[in-house]
Amino acid sequence: MHTYDPALTDLVLGSLRDRLSNRPTLNHPGEGDKLGRALAGLIGPESKDPAEVLRLWTEQLAPTAITVDSPRFLSFVPAAPTQAAALFDALVSCSSIQGVSWLLASGPIAAENQVLRLLADLADMPTAAGGCFVSGGSAGNLSALVTARDTARRRRGLGRYDRVRFAVSDQAHSSIGNALRIIGVEPFTVPNRDHRLTGPALRAALLADADPSDVIGVAATAGTTNAGIIDDLAGIATDAREFDLWFHVDGAYGGAGLLAPSVRDRYRGIEHADSLVIDPHKWLFAPFDCAALLYRDPSLARVAHTQDASYLDALHTDDDTQWNPSDYAHHLSRRARGLPLWFSLAVHGTRAYSDAIEKALTLARTTASLIRNTPHLELIREPELSAVLFRRIGWTAEDYSEWSARLLAGQTAFAAPTGWEGETVARFAFLHPETTMEIVEEIVGTMA
Repeated sequence: MHTYDPALTDLVLGSLRDRLSNRPTLNHPGEGDKLGRALAGLIGPESKDPAEVLRLWTEQLAPTAITVDSPRFLSFVPAAPTQAAALFDALVSCSSIQGVSWLLASGPIAAENQVLRLLADLADMPTAAGGCFVSGGSAGNLSALVTARDTARRRRGLGRYDRVRFAVSDQAHSSIGNALRIIGVEPFTVPNRDHRLTGPALRAALLADADPSDVIGVAATAGTTNAGIIDDLAGIATDAREFDLWFHVDGAYGGAGLLAPSVRDRYRGIEHADSLVIDPHKWLFAPFDCAALLYRDPSLARVAHTQDASYLDALHTDDDTQWNPSDYAHHLSRRARGLPLWFSLAVHGTRAYSDAIEKALTLARTTASLIRNTPHLELIREPELSAVLFRRIGWTAEDYSEWSARLLAGQTAFAAPTGWEGETVARFAFLHPETTMEIVEEIVGTMA
């Protein structure tokens, strides 16, 4: 099983070449019974012809995976890895890199840290800032909030089971609430105005609370998933400092906008973040799964996350130049998931990334104008980033669902409806640089 097989290599590389050179269709969800029959008996005591297994994948399994990197995928938050990133990801995968520690992967970690430094500089974080790459925003938020909790308990002399709360908006990503539940921290929900958490609202909520002394931090969002709204980061940062709160910024989707001059000023205040999450597998064109987790003071994360065991003693030294990614998040084993982004950034340069992000922003603004000028459509709010919310006047939830199904059935687009203030509405999330206004007009034309 571990001997080099040139025929198997050529077989898989040929399939990889086909995938990169031919734009795949959007595909369709699979049927459980049909997939079960296709897979029946595949894995057993005896070997199978790899060509037949690959054919099963290509003809029956792969077509049931909706193509997230299609220019016609406009739901959730799409992905569009560059070819450089996708190819280097394949190389990283077959290199068997154990990205836990400097001892095992110093070169790969140094390269990852170069990208983390770039992101920290974009956010104007201090030179000491650093962190690691994790699997996604959920893992990043969880690890950051663990660090916030443990730091607050230590500094405030709190016991392990003393009550602590974290200020959040009801627009925060679902992973924030889930992380708080997992780590035993109660949410302190701050009322928002127009779906945006602000400094004045945070201050008012703290002053109105009977005993705000157990509120230890605040989670702000730099680009909400549904509407792309950026919270009042500067105002929140001011109040976080005054009330001695950990300031966490979830920029999983929207943080990439730091590269776009047209919206850069909207992130004012992000430089004060104690922790920051940005997902390159979203708007920075890296493959799944890749999220950057940054700390203003990484030493606080090391206290919270470093795992001690006799078999790990060799990883821990007094040399501050040796950076162990396992010390900065809840993981231990990890792949070097930041390397595909590193390679692509080095190959293409940051200006190409800025241009691609600006293209999505321009497309969102142009789409908003189209909607405003279409009589039977109504723009719900001006887009801040690349998400556009709108309604088809007179439609019910069933109408939106049927429309979305028709689009996918005809391979025109994948545009799932979403909820907004209790109402089902339409939503486009732009990210792919090859999504054109012609594609948008084609989709909108189906709503007549």
